[in-house]
Amino acid sequence: MEATSCPPTTWEATSTMSDTEREVRAGAERARDAAADLAPLSRAVKDEALLAMAEALVSEAESIVAANAEDVERARAGGESEAMVDRLALTAERVGAVADAVRDVAELPDPVGEVVRGASLPNGLELRQVRVPLGVIGIIYEGRPNVTADAAALCLKSGNAALLRGSSSAYSSNSRIVEVLRGALQKTGLPADAVQLVPGTGRDSAQALMRARGLVDVLIPRGGGSLIRTVVTESTVPVIETGEGNCHVYVDASADTEMALAVAVNSKTQRLSTCNTAETLLVHTAVADRFLPRVLAALRDLGVTVHGDDRVRGYDDEAVPASEADWAAEYLSADLAVKVVDSLDDALAHIRRYSTGHTEAIVTDSQSAARRFVSLVDAAAVMVNASTRFTDGGQFGFGAEIGISTQKLHARGPMGLPEMTSTKYVVTGEGHLR
Repeated sequence: MEATSCPPTTWEATSTMSDTEREVRAGAERARDAAADLAPLSRAVKDEALLAMAEALVSEAESIVAANAEDVERARAGGESEAMVDRLALTAERVGAVADAVRDVAELPDPVGEVVRGASLPNGLELRQVRVPLGVIGIIYEGRPNVTADAAALCLKSGNAALLRGSSSAYSSNSRIVEVLRGALQKTGLPADAVQLVPGTGRDSAQALMRARGLVDVLIPRGGGSLIRTVVTESTVPVIETGEGNCHVYVDASADTEMALAVAVNSKTQRLSTCNTAETLLVHTAVADRFLPRVLAALRDLGVTVHGDDRVRGYDDEAVPASEADWAAEYLSADLAVKVVDSLDDALAHIRRYSTGHTEAIVTDSQSAARRFVSLVDAAAVMVNASTRFTDGGQFGFGAEIGISTQKLHARGPMGLPEMTSTKYVVTGEGHLR
């Protein structure tokens, strides 16, 4: 018989790794030990550590801003736009706001230990399903360095260790922030390795984190579509997919056009670069004559470029002809795709084809239309007569969030502290035998 190959030993597997992968895996092993220490902690202990982290950020604001200046200088030298530089930049005031956000997390209820459901079984066994930490959470993210402190705080409050892989553009800022947070943890007697920055700025360090299955319990990508797709397709670690937002606003035949105008404009223009910003406006033909001229003029006055179908361009010859790519686009810019539809079902079909499953909105005075829309739209959040911009942990009353999940397993929508936990069953008997 032909010999079958045996799996490599631990030493053999390790010997084929790059130095970066060994370093990342070593950090993940330390994180697992730290997570075991965090899991049984009381809320009071975790909140004390969070408040110490907030105070440390304030006291070390000068050094954090100095480290951030290095990132800002590199960004400008690399030709980044001033808008991107502003997202990256920290001031003492902004560091103070980051510290306030950490304090806000300390004020939130602790989900760990919450009984999700329980029952006394007919055989006398007591059954409880309780929330427990996920363990080690890896977060791969882009852009603003405030995410570093936010993510660390959310993970700590929910009893998880955090492995943070920020973008290379913020490496100096993130490094200093993590040093400050680790120092605060040590002073309160908690393991510093509960918060770690994944070493390196190249693609290899992110790939090493994505391959750390068995050491990292879950990965959460937070950023643009390209980053999210890369993590989802390349990771061997389970991924909670946070979402691209090709969000739609549908103005129904029975809509109050004043309300529709306000909702459509707010959904698009209140903030352009977020995943819950509307990217497509669908208008029922029955209200097109009354509604489209007004909304197109309002959008133009606010600097929005409309990409319209032929019927939309009949109302505004300055509208750019819409292509197939426009219907699928997450612009994150002052652009909006606009289409006239003949029925609610046509709107639903369009959304079903192009939606990313983030947030969809209907403006209508018809309860039956609203019910049909809500029941047939497959998205993490469905708005009825409200702006898409409300899909947010803070706006929902959850407090801080780690991201907005568009997948359907475990967590969907804004991910607050409960979504940073799993559950386990605790079964108590009196010598019960089966």
